[in-house]
Amino acid sequence: MSLIEEVDYGTPAKKSEKTVTLTIDGKDITVPEGTSVMRASMEAGIQVPKLCATDMVDAFGSCRLCLVEVEGRNGTPASCTTPAADGMVVHTQTERLKKIRKGVMELYISDHPLDCLTCAANGDCELQDMAGAVGLRDVRYGYEGENHVQVRQNGEENPRYMAKDETNPYFTYDPSKCIVCSRCVRACEEVQGTFALTIEGRGFESRVSPGMHENFLDSECVSCGACVQACPTATLQEKSVIEIGQPEHSVVTTCAYCGVGCSFKAEMRGEELVRMVPYKDGKANRGHSCVKGRFAYGYANHKDRILNPMIRESVDEPWKEVSWEEALRFTADKFKGIQAKYGKGALGGITSSRCTNEETFLVQKLIRAGFGNNNVDTCARVCHSPTGYGLKTTFGTSAGTQDFDSVEHTDVVILIGANPTDGHPVFASRLKKRLRQGAKLIVIDPRRIDLVRSPHIEAVAHIPLRPGTNVAVLTSLAHVIVTEGLFDEAFVRERCDWDEFQDWATFVSDPKHSPEAIAEMIGVDAETMRKAARTFATGGNGAIYYGLGVTEHSQGSTTVMAIANLAMATGNIGRPGVGVNPLRGQNNVQGSCDMGSFPHELPGYRHIQDSATRDIFEDIWGVKLDDEPGLRIPNMLDAAVEGTFKGIYIQGEDILQSDPDTKHVAAGLAAMECVVVHDLFLNETANYAHVFLPGSTFLEKDGTFTNAERRINRVRKVMTPLNGFADWEVTQNLARAMGLDWNYTHPSQVMDEIAKTTPSFAKVSYDLLEEKGSVQWPCNDKAPEGTPVMHIDGFVRGKGKFVVTEYVATDERTGPRFPLLLTTGRILSQYNVGAQTRRTENTTWHKEDLLEIHPHDAEQRGIREGDWIRLASRSGETSLRATITDRVAPGVVYTTFHHPGTQANVITTDYTDWATNCPEYKVTAVQVSSSNGPTEWQVEYDRQAEQSRRIKPRVDAAE
Repeated sequence: MSLIEEVDYGTPAKKSEKTVTLTIDGKDITVPEGTSVMRASMEAGIQVPKLCATDMVDAFGSCRLCLVEVEGRNGTPASCTTPAADGMVVHTQTERLKKIRKGVMELYISDHPLDCLTCAANGDCELQDMAGAVGLRDVRYGYEGENHVQVRQNGEENPRYMAKDETNPYFTYDPSKCIVCSRCVRACEEVQGTFALTIEGRGFESRVSPGMHENFLDSECVSCGACVQACPTATLQEKSVIEIGQPEHSVVTTCAYCGVGCSFKAEMRGEELVRMVPYKDGKANRGHSCVKGRFAYGYANHKDRILNPMIRESVDEPWKEVSWEEALRFTADKFKGIQAKYGKGALGGITSSRCTNEETFLVQKLIRAGFGNNNVDTCARVCHSPTGYGLKTTFGTSAGTQDFDSVEHTDVVILIGANPTDGHPVFASRLKKRLRQGAKLIVIDPRRIDLVRSPHIEAVAHIPLRPGTNVAVLTSLAHVIVTEGLFDEAFVRERCDWDEFQDWATFVSDPKHSPEAIAEMIGVDAETMRKAARTFATGGNGAIYYGLGVTEHSQGSTTVMAIANLAMATGNIGRPGVGVNPLRGQNNVQGSCDMGSFPHELPGYRHIQDSATRDIFEDIWGVKLDDEPGLRIPNMLDAAVEGTFKGIYIQGEDILQSDPDTKHVAAGLAAMECVVVHDLFLNETANYAHVFLPGSTFLEKDGTFTNAERRINRVRKVMTPLNGFADWEVTQNLARAMGLDWNYTHPSQVMDEIAKTTPSFAKVSYDLLEEKGSVQWPCNDKAPEGTPVMHIDGFVRGKGKFVVTEYVATDERTGPRFPLLLTTGRILSQYNVGAQTRRTENTTWHKEDLLEIHPHDAEQRGIREGDWIRLASRSGETSLRATITDRVAPGVVYTTFHHPGTQANVITTDYTDWATNCPEYKVTAVQVSSSNGPTEWQVEYDRQAEQSRRIKPRVDAAE
């Protein structure tokens, strides 16, 4: 194994279909028009020295090292900023150029510390490399001039010296090593889009500065790592590299955080992870990253991680560490006993959206083939199940229509119920880049998210609707489009059912759906609504991106269908730059759904009652499958309270923290006789568990994840599992203990079985993924290399289906006791229930969940910034601190759900989506009042959790 070295071509690739041919050092090379001479040289295998150039950002032309000579032209132009031209003859290495380059390097080195032997970048320093490339052997100017690299000069304090900035927990900034190439500044602007860095000063006073001469931690820097990746010296350096040293080999794998599915090079020394570097060939992230994927991997070695199996008869007892054999035998005996006593339907399981496709497939197989029922569900139940229902109804397939590259071709974006800068930051950076190029943005969100107004970006319309009114808003936008004749009649007639369209058009045209008629109800003026509708319908390629603010409502499925209606009516389906794009929350939510994690569907979204589909699995699995749909998560908990559901296997999910009505979840778990938690840490659900099976991290396993764009990405093992087994092996061992004859030796064999049984995965194999890097399903005989854009020539279901989407107000209403509406969301530094990110330095930015409240509402209640407040609903109450902001409208409050101490879901109701039981997290009537600290419920919860987490050390028989 060795380090994977990616070629840096110096400047970005051009996409022109027209080409030019030039000669460089005697070699002819043909490149797209607009390509720089530097990139053309690299493509010809000729490396031109450079320092300020890198292919992740546009050419800058400041370092004066990449000069070339062009026949017929005077001077020595910079190759990075000189476009290649037809017939051009270029020389990259002449006596004149060598002399100039050596002189330039002398100037750089004269003002640079010569501590190469002890520098963390030794062996990975472009300045060092270029000094060797130009043959620099001496510096005529000496090292004692007007420089900033020494603390003292001639015994006196040097006013130009600046100490290292160590405030960021993940990287350090050493101004003395800065060569002012501006690569970090340009990466922050062009790749990340935050504009947090600048160059301050002139001459020897020049420095990179975060913000207005702030330190990195206090600045607007979001710690995405783009600046560190771009830096050619040790000016910006990962602290892990400083502590461990340079990596010696690397493996490409896939991030295990959000649904973007970024590809990374895990750079290692032995089995120690040195750093995660975003992989430029990763088709989802194109070489970019966020703070979580780039730096927040320390949870893999955290002291809280459980590495030994544990069992106990009662949740009141301490945990007892046991061998794997004993834990699996204990579990199998418990499960068999439950079924013998209560029937085969008394068991079930929950698959994980954090585990691989292969692991998820095996869990649902265990439940169907081993437990003999269909009581399997997944966390998508509580996030994107309405996406599956709504898109399958309208388009015929339960997934988004585009790849992420599609955003580069969009002209107008509707962003509804999603906050990409916090939840899907790498996609957000790509979106921001397109918006800076001129695309228009419409934000539909009760909160003023960052994308409403950020550097060089401003939404043409922000619709701060009242929580729960999504359907009314979308129907009103459709009203404007239809009544003003802005719909695409040709597309609708060709691609959709015209009669259904007419019924829908008649429905939305009713004056009661006009912006004027609903303005007061939704809290948005009519003109803003009309402007948004006209912009989307007439602005060119229109794309809709949405998140949990759409799905987690009692009308979540209706809203998804309303979005599909809008896309079809405007003809924005079936080509790059358009489409309906759900931003999936966890890394493998899409995959967990694809793999048959719902109680009514086998892998590939085929109903369990379809006999032909069952025949496929029965033939391969050698068992008879139950044809009745099983229980959803809420139904399992209800049945547990009723006494008919007694055992559950939960892989990689924390339903006590993530699912609604925490008290009901706790009651359901407490009523079961055997709760098995398979996870990395003793999570909140484990408070009620009888068996704990240690899990493995994404760094310790092979497999695949499927991201929000249907992209199947390889996950590759970079270190030995600390618990002894990858998660797929744990599930297989449990299946064997239950009496099943499973003999997989590698996850690739599981994928082969998925391909045999699931039409959309028919051509997927590890060999194909090695060859292509990744593919997007469907990948079959019709599309052997995958499908980046869906529904190009026609919808999967045939004709697109328009659905009448009548607005039905939620049963959750405000009133005198509970006059405010609570909605929830995420924050950049934390992820989901925080089990991973809370065990990293990301807590530097978000130590606790806070309640955002508008100044007017805070003043009425006598609440000041940082005060403890009591947040109460009809379901329960909790306490947390308040932060006062006008990002939320009067009457609306907002919080995150990353910390178990808050337990925000003790507040949320048990109302759910009418079609899928997806909980209505986003609309809860609440009251906010002053508090002195945690509630009695929180105190009791903490006591019970502490009691439940006692561990009795293992005593081996030999002792």
